[in-house]
Amino acid sequence: MKKNDKMVVPIKLPRSLVISLSVGVAMLIAALTLALMTEINTKLIMVIYGAAYLLLQIIMLVVAIISAHAQGKKMLVNESVFSTVMLDFIQRLYLPVVICDDKGRIVWYNTALSQKCHSHSVMYGKYIDNICDATMERIVKCDATSGVQVKFITSSDSDGSLDESYNAKGYELESKGKKYFVAVFNETTELENAYKKISDDDTIVSYAMIDNLDELVQYVQDLYGNAAEDVAQILRDNVEAGGGFIRGLGRNKFMMITNNKRLAEDEAERFSVLDRIRDIHVGDTTIPITVSMGVAKISGTLYEKERAAQAALDMALQRGGDQVVVKSAEDIEYYGGKTKAVQKRTKVRSRVIANEFVMLMQKSDNIIVMGHRFADFDALASCLGVARIAKLYNKQINIVCDRSDKNLKNCFDNLISTGNYDDIFVDKLEAQDLIRSGTLAVVVDVNNISFSEAPDVVTTVKNVVIIDHHRKVAEFTIKPNIVYIEPSASSTSELIAEFLEQLLPQGALPKVEADLLYAGIMLDTKKFVHNVGIRTFSSALYLRGENANPIDAEAYFKMNIKDFISEAKFESNVVTYKSVIAISLNETDTNVSLARVNASKAADRMLSVNGVLAAFALCKVDDTVHISARSQGKINVQLILEKMGGGGHFDAAGAQVRDVTTQQALISLRNAIDEYFDENDINRITQQ
Repeated sequence: MKKNDKMVVPIKLPRSLVISLSVGVAMLIAALTLALMTEINTKLIMVIYGAAYLLLQIIMLVVAIISAHAQGKKMLVNESVFSTVMLDFIQRLYLPVVICDDKGRIVWYNTALSQKCHSHSVMYGKYIDNICDATMERIVKCDATSGVQVKFITSSDSDGSLDESYNAKGYELESKGKKYFVAVFNETTELENAYKKISDDDTIVSYAMIDNLDELVQYVQDLYGNAAEDVAQILRDNVEAGGGFIRGLGRNKFMMITNNKRLAEDEAERFSVLDRIRDIHVGDTTIPITVSMGVAKISGTLYEKERAAQAALDMALQRGGDQVVVKSAEDIEYYGGKTKAVQKRTKVRSRVIANEFVMLMQKSDNIIVMGHRFADFDALASCLGVARIAKLYNKQINIVCDRSDKNLKNCFDNLISTGNYDDIFVDKLEAQDLIRSGTLAVVVDVNNISFSEAPDVVTTVKNVVIIDHHRKVAEFTIKPNIVYIEPSASSTSELIAEFLEQLLPQGALPKVEADLLYAGIMLDTKKFVHNVGIRTFSSALYLRGENANPIDAEAYFKMNIKDFISEAKFESNVVTYKSVIAISLNETDTNVSLARVNASKAADRMLSVNGVLAAFALCKVDDTVHISARSQGKINVQLILEKMGGGGHFDAAGAQVRDVTTQQALISLRNAIDEYFDENDINRITQQ
């Protein structure tokens, strides 16, 4: 209300007064009428009487009007006082307040808002987003309870916001038919700073383990202590920079306590501490020392954080080491993984796992074993090796596989021809009927349950064992009884061969199974060229002793003319990317079963091109684009394909992308390569 506006108060007379006044007028008229009909004295008396009554009523009317006017004036005074007080209160209020019209333009604001904006000019007519980083529409539509966080913009620098934070709440009002919006700002800077300090000081528990020191100092034990202390000092300096501390647990494991602020700094640097440790070398060796770290970035008790840190460390080790796994409540993040896993020279862990595996087998009613979908020689041979162990202990076992897979036709033909494998193979539907309360499911050559031949079977049974040589890419949706993931191994056939060597009597492994296991190792090592260690040759030596013949194993790799043409289609459509990446596509092959296998062969062959450090081959199989990747050992193709939901090894990986075209998958692949190159020093990679 404006200062000069007046309030019109209607006067309401009592109903009885109105009736009395009407009666007085009627009596006066009656007296005059009778006076005309009577004598003069009587007339005079009657007129006086009527006039007196009417005068009395008029006096009462005047009194009522004066009283009503006084009451209205009092109401007007009260209204004026209320408006003045409220206006003065809002003007002096410490909270910034602004009123905008229906267009969002400022029509009024108080002193507090002017001070917060440090404005010396008039802000009337400006839009509210000229003074803060939010529009009036956003403020009004926000939750009335929580409000919206905003910052005011200084008048001197329209691009720079003040450090103070405010919680803004909006209200929609209407006056005289017009719509107005009111915003009230409450400063939350101190509260947010308190929250940030609590978050920064939150305790972070982590573990670190040296991956390969035992192998590097095998013949120079006197250097072990110096190398371990060098690693411990780098970790100590990194932790103490954030006010934390480190404690050694044995010869090569450390526990670290720090805070969330230091973890954020490490994440921003992508854990450069790994690079500093990698600069440590033992003696004259060229292989760097590497560490694996598991970090718990969760809320909860110290016990819960310690358990999460240990689980993260286990995952880092199962992924091949030389990396950090940060486990939060929402997801898991990976850092590092720039070097290949160093193969362990001892078989101690293999013997322990083999004994645990046998004990679990003996307690089971029956066993169902399977590999990954679109099985290869390594997956099928590993299944047969597990079946051989189960038969040694007279346990019922079945292998879940696709017997119509043309890529394994020679394998099935050779197995069936012996007459010993007629009823061991089942499909995934038949496997459902074999599930009992004591069934044991064994998954080989894959650690992502969803990629196994029969995921429904694995998730249904109570007892599960996973044996694989691929790096772990995600946490398990179930809790397996035994997990044996060894990324440093060349193949799962190598791991199973070690089991067989320890458990089976000499000469107990049939030749056809020995040949297939040998072929599985040949497949994943590219015929003993890539990812080969001492234990790889040890397993091959054992298989040769069990009558495996390299020539017979090589026969499984022979191709017919259709295979040759399919492979040639990949090699005729090759492009280079980033000057060191070769990418091949096969969009014309109608024989989808051949295209998938030949994609991996094409990726291998492209590595023979001078200057190519990594190769990718893509083909479409039904509604899925299959990607095979190979590396010379400088580019980690596993990290690249993990960005597309795949996984594998440092130098050999794969991915399956559903419901996209080959060209769309190619774009995603290039984006993943770009992201990998951005995260890593490409010049250092190419010059290694």
